[in-house]
Amino acid sequence: MKTPADRLDALYSAAKTRVLVLDGAMGTMIQNLKLSEDDFRGDQFRDWPQDLKGNNDLLNLTQPLSVKNIHSAYLSAGADILKTNTFNATTIAQADYAMEAHVADINRKGAEIARAAADAVSTADKPRFVAGAIGPTNRTASISPNVEDPGFRNINFDTLARAYYEQADALVEGGIDLFLVETVFDTLNAKAAIFALLEREEKTGRHIPIMISGTITDLSGRTLSGQTPEAFWHSVMHAKPFSVGFNCALGAEQLRPHVAAISRAADVRVSAHPNAGLPNDLGGYDETPDQTAAHLQEWTDAGLVNIVGGCCGTTPDHIRAIEKAVRGKSPRQPAGLPKRLRLSGLEPFIGVA
Repeated sequence: MKTPADRLDALYSAAKTRVLVLDGAMGTMIQNLKLSEDDFRGDQFRDWPQDLKGNNDLLNLTQPLSVKNIHSAYLSAGADILKTNTFNATTIAQADYAMEAHVADINRKGAEIARAAADAVSTADKPRFVAGAIGPTNRTASISPNVEDPGFRNINFDTLARAYYEQADALVEGGIDLFLVETVFDTLNAKAAIFALLEREEKTGRHIPIMISGTITDLSGRTLSGQTPEAFWHSVMHAKPFSVGFNCALGAEQLRPHVAAISRAADVRVSAHPNAGLPNDLGGYDETPDQTAAHLQEWTDAGLVNIVGGCCGTTPDHIRAIEKAVRGKSPRQPAGLPKRLRLSGLEPFIGVA
């Protein structure tokens, strides 16, 4: 797979025949390294005027070997798709560290690290792919951060779209195979990302598949901006994504009904990468690899999913167990949807034939 086109062909071919395995949590693995402030700064940012500890995306520049080792651990566990270490690598999120000027470098290097790790072990029988991780940012376009002023917004659509476009450009330069717009809590943020990605495709003439993964924030069964799974799908289906699904916030047991709902509604592949259970009193995750894998095996047997992996609290051991659990199983076959008017607010609306 020497060219991006070759990898794209291999991706679609693999998705037809088997359940693809996404990697697990990057943040969990970075936390396990117990890095110091000096480690985050490295030599390049030794004299940076504010604290940088916790800026995980910056490690692409200051600790690239550590990031590559995490990727390699997930590949050894059987992951087909790596997520780049770029979840917060937008000018919006990096403003917390005054790192806006370094966003392009962070994304480009993050993609290059993952690309090198994937290429090192990719074979004709088991090709490996890189998804450019695009997080939701720390702003919300649909909800006011001021309870006394419901109409106030601290971000707007155009600003989000510009930030996502810049991130996407650098990720592509670094060698990704597809985009992953993930942990979507506000669908309007996701629509800004989609707008940027489709605009970039129109300008460059190069198609790069888009994975879209929302997050159900609590047991209400809705995103933070209030949508049901089917309404969420109606809001993003114009992107004609490679896949749609859910990740984060909930463990597999709690997430299952929402994955089932979007599996019924969507006519594209469905992905799911839940947390390792719900967080405990200390903010940790206690679900064992076998427990997580058993849930995802059942989802696969029920024909709900095409892509599975892990989010917060999951490790290479979780991915190893998941890969073993879904190995040899058939992926979900998306059903065609009849042509209808499909709209959404907080709830879905389907027109009458």
